[in-house]
Amino acid sequence: MGIVAGTALLSGCRSTPALTVQQADGKHLYAVRCAHCHDDNDLALKKIPPDLHGVFKRSALPSGAPATDAEVRRVVLAGKGMMPGFAGRFTQEQMTELLAYLHTGLR
Repeated sequence: MGIVAGTALLSGCRSTPALTVQQADGKHLYAVRCAHCHDDNDLALKKIPPDLHGVFKRSALPSGAPATDAEVRRVVLAGKGMMPGFAGRFTQEQMTELLAYLHTGLR
């Protein structure tokens, strides 16, 4: 056991598992296409977009719809309320990556 691992065990710290390549790619997509509204609200929207941290840890989305991959995919691609649709701006692979990252709770 290395010094770092031994130190973590002694201090009782649990390390967060590293993101997979798919999750890391989803994190990048979230950062460049989602975070400016959902985390930063840098567009100064009067109705603040919902916080997506832990979105899959709840049974329902802020809209009341079930918190499922299919529903999140539908909302992202079609849009909802003030959120524009991203159909044609996300490939299927990118949507899968984004969903994988959202399942991490946005770590």
